[in-house]
Amino acid sequence: MKDEKRFMQDVGMSELPFPMKVLSRENPEGQHTIARISIAARIMHEFEARWIDKFIQILHQHRDHIGTESLKGNIIEYMKELNATKVKVDFNYPFFIEKKTPVTMDPCLVRYQCTYSASVSKSDLKPKVSLKITVPCVTSYPSSDIDKPGGLFGQLSSVDLEVQSQKDIFPEELIEIVDKHCLVPVYSYLTEEDQAFVIGKVHSEKKSSVVMVDEIKEELANMREIDGYSLTCSNFGMLHSYSTFIGTAKSMWIPLS
Repeated sequence: MKDEKRFMQDVGMSELPFPMKVLSRENPEGQHTIARISIAARIMHEFEARWIDKFIQILHQHRDHIGTESLKGNIIEYMKELNATKVKVDFNYPFFIEKKTPVTMDPCLVRYQCTYSASVSKSDLKPKVSLKITVPCVTSYPSSDIDKPGGLFGQLSSVDLEVQSQKDIFPEELIEIVDKHCLVPVYSYLTEEDQAFVIGKVHSEKKSSVVMVDEIKEELANMREIDGYSLTCSNFGMLHSYSTFIGTAKSMWIPLS
């Protein structure tokens, strides 16, 4: 009778604040941050609270470095400890990079929100690891007109870029790709000279979110170390109360057109 009552159930925890070092190209030892960690597991037996304690114990053992290889090993360990058929772990954290302002080259720290995720199932013991980052930027408002005096103006855009890879992909790499193809990157500080430069560029050059997404897609498609990606750009124009978006994706199931 006990065996007949067994059924699949999802268990886990959400939003555990935890200090750790995360992957950084500029700092080989890792960047210190506070991650919010969530884990979900699918099991076929009664859940025991001690499993969460075991999960946190494993976190303590590996908190000095969270990257592609460490997550692959950790996720297998979590699945064995929980005797689960499927496990997914998310590390959501702020990541800071130092950027130079466009004219005066003053340093400024800019924060980006990242999510490192790992998942594995018993049917396929190859862990899947992905890095997602949100990069704010400025693009041209769709109805602005370069041929009219004062006809060009900008809008705030937010690019959500997620990549899957068997190798380490650094957040700095993804930020640089978006900054390179947008109209203007976002800074945390601008001098008067920098502000004049940014305003002048917004009113003299046109780069729509559609063109930007297409250029980012082309660059990602040529990166051999990336197995797949998901790319979405949300746009917040000043003339309306809603946002618009454009997106594309590539994976082993969705070939690049």
